[in-house]
This record gives sequence, structure tokens and C-alpha cells, in this order.
Amino acid sequence: MELLHSGKVRDVYADGDDLLLVASDRISIFDVVLPTPIPDKGKILTQLSLWWFDQLSDVAPNHVRSADDVPAEWLGRAVRCERLRMVMVECIARGYLAGSGVKDYVKDGAVGGNALPTGLQEGSRLPEAIFTPSTKVAPGQGHDENVTFEAVVAQEGAEVAEELRRITMEVYRRGSEIARTREILILDTKIEVGFGERGLTIADELLTPDSSRFMLAEEWQPGASLRYLDKQFLRDWAATERSDWDRTAPGPEIPEHVVEATRNRYVEAYERITGDRWK
Repeated sequence: MELLHSGKVRDVYADGDDLLLVASDRISIFDVVLPTPIPDKGKILTQLSLWWFDQLSDVAPNHVRSADDVPAEWLGRAVRCERLRMVMVECIARGYLAGSGVKDYVKDGAVGGNALPTGLQEGSRLPEAIFTPSTKVAPGQGHDENVTFEAVVAQEGAEVAEELRRITMEVYRRGSEIARTREILILDTKIEVGFGERGLTIADELLTPDSSRFMLAEEWQPGASLRYLDKQFLRDWAATERSDWDRTAPGPEIPEHVVEATRNRYVEAYERITGDRWK
């Protein structure tokens, strides 16, 4: 097999006509890979993605060919998948005000060209979920920036842009409904999509703690200090405890207690959503 690409979290190998996508325990924040791994993270992301791909298989095709036909040393953290021509857009759905959306809202009263009511706080539920795409920048080439739907139309054409929005919003709607029955709120999520044998196809991962913001429904309180079950916890740690870090590589080492707390959040999200105990 040939290593084609080593990303912030996943390594991509060519194996005949297929790709092998191997999720590592690496973790990145602010587009920088930190030097300390989070144990079991790659397996959690892979297994939770596979669960969601199965639940949402009727929304759009996904890239998975097999989770079993992989080298033994990668079993549980790797998938054999279809090669896609990736769309250079990060497809994001938001049902709550969080993350970079807060900064845009404070500045413009809108996120991704979607005007929002006044008086919202971090964690506020939006009147309705919105599609807020962003640019997709190669590693080391800068940061993704929120763009308008019209910018996606200009880049990809109206038909593709509409389908990207439909897939993203349906993933968020259906995923949120399922998660809510498990007492989990999905504040926002990001998906990646490419062109494959069956048209636009969901790739990479789906509704994981790396690609989404999760929290317990019982703990939701806009404007309060929110306990996220995802890597937002690590972003908040860096912003408060390592405010001296300029958010460029190399990133800081993660203390053992923060590693444990981060892993516990990933495990809790997996167990609550799937209903299975993490092995």
C-alpha cells in the first residue's frame, strides 16, 4: 500500500482501486496537531461514524466499502472506502450558536450570510437550523473561513450547491432527532462530501466529537459555561490554561488530567449515542 496523505487525524493509503482511511489518536485544535495523543480516539471516531453511516444510509451514499477488510493492526480504526473527487467546501449545519459562529454573530449579527435575531448568547438555540458552509483549506495553508451559500453556488454551480445543502441539513435534522432521544444535543456538525460512483457521497467521518459539538440536554443553558462532549473542551483548555500559545505549531503538550477528561468525553458521547458500552 502507498501512503497518499497524512492529515491532522487520518492517514490515507491507496490499495488498488480503494482507499484505506486510518484514524489515529492524534488531536488537533486551531488547525494544529498537538503532540499528545488521546487514547482510543481513532477507534471511537471510526466506530461512531460507522454507526451513523448505518443510521443515515438513506440520506446520501457514503464512502464505506468495508470496516473488516483492513489490515489486522488497524482493525477498529480503519475503513476501506471508495475513492471520491472531493468538493472543496466544508458543509456545516448549525442549530445553536457556538464556535466560530459566535464571533461572526457578534461582528455581523449573522452567520454564513444567515441573519439571526438580536440578543443571542453562546449556546442559544437558533429559530431554525442553518447551513453555514466554509472554505476548505489545505493543511498549513491557513484557516477555513465561513462563506455564504451564494459563494458555494458560484464555485460549484446551483444544482450541486443545493444538494450539498440538502444532504447537510438532513444529516443534521435526522442526527439531532436520534441524539435527542439519547439526551444528547448536537449544536452543530460538519460533513465532507465528494463525487463518487453514486453521485454526491458523504466521506471522512459523520457526527463524531471531532466533527460536531455535543452536550447533554440536561446541562444546556445558553450563556452558561457549557460542558461539551467533544474537542471543544480541549479548545477551551488551550484558550484559558495556555493563553500564552500563539496557536501555531508546535502545539503544547496536553497534561495527563486533560487527556483523561478529553477521552472520557469521547467515550461518553459514543456510549450515550449508540447505547453500547465502549470496550
